[in-house]
Amino acid sequence: MDQRPHLDVVIEDNPDENRFEGYVDGALAGFVLYERDHDRLVLVHTEVDDAFEGQGVGSKLVAGVLDEIRSRGVAVVVQCPFIKRYISRHPEYADLVA
Repeated sequence: MDQRPHLDVVIEDNPDENRFEGYVDGALAGFVLYERDHDRLVLVHTEVDDAFEGQGVGSKLVAGVLDEIRSRGVAVVVQCPFIKRYISRHPEYADLVA
């Protein structure tokens, strides 16, 4: 059984910094850096603050980012190894990959 605390991760796009940010209780918990490539987003790097490591924040962050991208109807190019692994474990997101 999963003993990790349940944390809600709120996703916000910060286009000035080219990143999606994940907040837990108002604190920046992590982010996904991206680059724009015409009609696609290139997902470059995922980072989770050390204070939130091992609590499922990275997975919730990536899921939230992919859900947001899906709602925009945009395809992604995945360079980030963490996101590649996440999509391989969650094939429901494979259709987003250009």
